[in-house]
Amino acid sequence: MSDVRLKYGVLAPEGLAKLRELEHYLNNGAGIEASLRELVRLRVSLVNGCEFCVRFHTAELKKVNETAERIAGLEAWRNSELFSKRERAALAWAEAVTNIQDGHAPDAVYQAVREQFTDVETVNLTLLVATINTWNRISIALGTHSSHGSGVPA
Repeated sequence: MSDVRLKYGVLAPEGLAKLRELEHYLNNGAGIEASLRELVRLRVSLVNGCEFCVRFHTAELKKVNETAERIAGLEAWRNSELFSKRERAALAWAEAVTNIQDGHAPDAVYQAVREQFTDVETVNLTLLVATINTWNRISIALGTHSSHGSGVPA
């Protein structure tokens, strides 16, 4: 979306500040490595069709030295050997939580996550998925007019 509907960063700065606080927590000590955080953010943004977020998280993956092959392969990750079991579990969980209407996060997907992530990491991964979904929905619904310090639409 290129048109800005509302300057939400100006209109609701306190609410967006809370989202940025959650992002800060997730980026600093949530137990999920930087490349995996960005793979999840990019995958969810691809699923949701958030052009701004796709561009941003692709750039973030490059900053953490992610390969072009893995970035390009994210669209078809299920059919790729480029991703570890941990990454595959996280990506499946991210899709299940993003598309919650498609089966309410199936038990098999949850079990795969639980095999790769601790209790705390599972909660933090779910927060990560929920947060990028929130940013995607804000950007898609209201337009992207600027970015705050961490590059998420404001």
